[in-house]
Amino acid sequence: MLDIHGIPAFDDNYIWCLHEAGSRVATVVDPGDEEPVLAYLDAQGMALGAILVTHKHGDHTGGIHALKAVYPEAVVYGPANEPIPLRDKALVDGDEILPEGLGTRFTVMDVPGHTEGHIAYYADGMLFCGDTLFAGGCGRVFTGTHAQLHHSLRRIACLPEDTRVFCAHEYTEANLGFARWVEAENPALVRRIEVVDELRRQDQPTVPSLLGEELATNPFLRTAEPAVVNAASTWAGRALLTSEEVFTAVRTWKDKDYD
Repeated sequence: MLDIHGIPAFDDNYIWCLHEAGSRVATVVDPGDEEPVLAYLDAQGMALGAILVTHKHGDHTGGIHALKAVYPEAVVYGPANEPIPLRDKALVDGDEILPEGLGTRFTVMDVPGHTEGHIAYYADGMLFCGDTLFAGGCGRVFTGTHAQLHHSLRRIACLPEDTRVFCAHEYTEANLGFARWVEAENPALVRRIEVVDELRRQDQPTVPSLLGEELATNPFLRTAEPAVVNAASTWAGRALLTSEEVFTAVRTWKDKDYD
């Protein structure tokens, strides 16, 4: 059985730590900072066997050099199409990996858009997706394109609804605030906001989320819903005819007027 623990980092990052029950070898996902990882491994009496990287941004890769200095045998996996520090294995869509010390085999998914070579790792109803899909939102477009990110999110949306989505940031409360701008009358969204508000009052994490919950409340996965289409068209000042147009308008709306 795989145990997963979110290690808080910086102001709102999560570095996911995975290990098999009873094992002393761990894998971490997107270690932007080495210090909380080293502290957690030391407290748990574990060694580091592998590092999974979703994309090139420093808050996801900044701890790699220091972690490799302490655990030189740890294998660094990352996207082939981005510069990843000390990468040992360059990954492309469809690759399968079995990280050192784990009994879980992951399939690599290309999910560009936030960056040009962003990847995600999927296995056994778990998706580690970095900054592509957030709870209640999605990543900004930096070195990818809106078309890429829209396609990546549609691809994720085809996974089973009970997939647990392990994103890399605690952005849920703010994301849902914007979602309410887009789709204020969505009862599932209203209920989710109440739950998330209570979790944050208790200083509890709101991730992972379930993909089914995202499909019901996340405007970036609901770009064919009439209420979302109408809201995006009103903001854009013209009729938006495709899901990609709606997505681009909603992402731009959030960038310009909310974030």
